[in-house]
Amino acid sequence: MVKHQPLQVYERQLCLSCLTGIYGCRWKRYQRSHDDTTKWEFLWSLILFFTFSLLLVWFYFWWEAHNDYNEFNWFLYNRSGEWSDGTVPILATTAAGFTYIAFLMILALCHIAMGQQLNLHWLHKIGVSAALLTTAIGFISVNQTWGEEWAVIPVSLQATGPFLHLGALVAVTALAWLVAGQIARTEKIRFQVVVLLLYLSVLLGLYMAPLSITSPCIMDHANLTPRPDVIGHLGAPMLAPENTILSFQRALQMNVSGLEADVAISFDGVPFLMRDRTLRRTTDVGKVFPARQLDDASSFNWTDLHSLNAGQWFLKDDPFWTVQSMAQREVMLVGNQGVCSLEQLLRLASLHNQTVVFSLRRPPHRHPCYHSWINDTLEVIRLSGIPQHLVMWTPDWDRGQVRQVAPGLQQTSVEKLPPQVLHQQGISSLLLRYSQASPYDIREFSRSNVSVTLYTVNEPWLFSVLWCSGVSSVSSEAPNILRKVPYPIWLMSPDEYCLIWVAADLISFTVVIGIFVFQKWRLSGMHSYNPEQIMLSAAVRRSSRDVNIMKEKLIFSGQPQ
Repeated sequence: MVKHQPLQVYERQLCLSCLTGIYGCRWKRYQRSHDDTTKWEFLWSLILFFTFSLLLVWFYFWWEAHNDYNEFNWFLYNRSGEWSDGTVPILATTAAGFTYIAFLMILALCHIAMGQQLNLHWLHKIGVSAALLTTAIGFISVNQTWGEEWAVIPVSLQATGPFLHLGALVAVTALAWLVAGQIARTEKIRFQVVVLLLYLSVLLGLYMAPLSITSPCIMDHANLTPRPDVIGHLGAPMLAPENTILSFQRALQMNVSGLEADVAISFDGVPFLMRDRTLRRTTDVGKVFPARQLDDASSFNWTDLHSLNAGQWFLKDDPFWTVQSMAQREVMLVGNQGVCSLEQLLRLASLHNQTVVFSLRRPPHRHPCYHSWINDTLEVIRLSGIPQHLVMWTPDWDRGQVRQVAPGLQQTSVEKLPPQVLHQQGISSLLLRYSQASPYDIREFSRSNVSVTLYTVNEPWLFSVLWCSGVSSVSSEAPNILRKVPYPIWLMSPDEYCLIWVAADLISFTVVIGIFVFQKWRLSGMHSYNPEQIMLSAAVRRSSRDVNIMKEKLIFSGQPQ
């Protein structure tokens, strides 16, 4: 056993060289130091920790915002006029920055565990500063341009909160090794008390955290409501070009209960499906009518609109990265799609007895249908032959007149109002963004016989949370994905969660006590120093190269050879 000890010492020295070399470019033994970290380097350690925390939140935000990536790209298109997947560079830089900063954090923790001085190299300081600056700029940019998306964080915590709590508890429990080592290694009583109280405060806060964690998925299984209906927003835009007949047909193949579209009115009074103000993104208007590609879509008559191709852009831009998985026949079918009229959509929905919900955009002021757009749309609904109860009417203009002309329409509001006000206005359903209705709101509307449809729900975790909340239906751009969610991703009763919570706290507390006892025993003999070490520390204030070499020899002289 004794003959293996020199090898163990060598391995320890090699490990120290790697740690101090990568973190502070201190590869040689005489460059390493067991002295206290200077105040300047301690400040940089705090900056590193703050940058890591900020990047962690930033990374979590973009991870959960995956549900709205298409919305983000569409927003960028409206600002720049060019379609591109803006999430790719953001995710790439975020992943690279987070990996780099997390690596430095691990090295810093290893330095603390080995009793080494924290001395971050200047190149790393530049990297940390760059990461902090770019992340701060990212926060400000999102807050100013896409501020409503921050609401995804509290919504996502309803799905991830219990698991993030357990992960944080494991991490803080593991930190007990470093905390106990620091307390046992130092002789300053005040430092020991401050570190211990700070650590115990964090640990106690985590032990009690489940008292503030709420999730609709923590419920008795018997109280789970039926699976929400799924409405195909723009059809099935991941499988076919949005707002085309093929897209709605693909949505029907995914067993949706309704179809949702965006409706504009042509110059000659024909309601047609188009999400954008212009035709530039989703048609070949730049090729057919190059001088009019920036004109409002409502300035084209139906004959011109009918001549445009509305599928080639999908094959070219591949907005959902799905084209490469299509068969050749499917590619040809997608490439031959045209602009769809509202009447075509209504006839398709009527044939399959499906609900239709659409947002109606009023034409520009000088448009021939500026004053008649409501009546023109109602006339198309009447001529299509679709039963009125299958149409969810969302425009707020002239609701009284609409009820007189078509009393069977489902009056739907896109504004969150109290149930009493909705009943007074004859409104029976709501169409809201998923972040606008809490589980409590959903239950209150349900008790008042007001159905709630939330959009846009593309991720299984979000669908599961809303399902547990009791929502009646959701609007989705990914019915093909939600089709694979026959049951909430996770569901546990309050008793089950309480058992997990208490068991995790007890295990953590036991491990922490064990670590503190073991570290106290392991480091109890490290406070004895020989006279040469004391004289060396007292005689030299600023270490030279030779003194550092001597110091290293003295530090490791006590190790068995």
